[in-house]
Amino acid sequence: MADLVYPPVIFTIKTLWKYLGLRFDFRGEENIPRKGGAILAINHVSYFDFAITGTAALPAGRYVRFMAKKEIFDNKIAGPLMRGMHHINVDRSSGSASFVAALRALKAGEVIGIFPEGTVSTSFEIKQLKSGAVRLAMGAGVPIIPTVIWGSQRVWTKGVKRNLKRKKFPVSVTFGEPIHYQRGDDVELAETHLREVLLAMLHEVQDIYPDSHVGERWAPTRLGGTAPAPLN
Repeated sequence: MADLVYPPVIFTIKTLWKYLGLRFDFRGEENIPRKGGAILAINHVSYFDFAITGTAALPAGRYVRFMAKKEIFDNKIAGPLMRGMHHINVDRSSGSASFVAALRALKAGEVIGIFPEGTVSTSFEIKQLKSGAVRLAMGAGVPIIPTVIWGSQRVWTKGVKRNLKRKKFPVSVTFGEPIHYQRGDDVELAETHLREVLLAMLHEVQDIYPDSHVGERWAPTRLGGTAPAPLN
């Protein structure tokens, strides 16, 4: 498919990153297949996770098509850009259409980005996952690349005033080894396994994160931060 919108958006986003002074640490891009369909299953801590994860995937030569809620597509500015970049509209009142659209994209060889928690985690821990990513992987016969992002919540997250001042926040994205779930596998067990992998990756990323979490609003209580406690 023609990508006339994605390149100029990337240029604009990279300009924003330079303005913000973010210090990126991208790891594991060799785990993203250079061709063929794949799913990036990503934890969700901020409103910038789409753009940052998409940027991290660029060295693999892939454009990520994200599944995003209908409200973004309804926005007068964001909507045309989302459609132009061939992202996938998720209408929660009619999820079957978005599932079919994602399935077609995967079978056509696209990389799909999914936030299986469904929404931003205000505790910055990984919530229970929805089954869409696993079911899509099984249906399309493609791998899931577990993906963890950390530090983006310091810029703009749910329930906290965004901070677009120039500060050199460390922000990391790690792409894990591909996971292959087979058609006919137990969806619930696969979902539990995926969450365990994401949890292990997140804890590893947090362990090597260069800034202290203690006393920080952007850090989970488990690490001495002051974010809201997990709901589950």
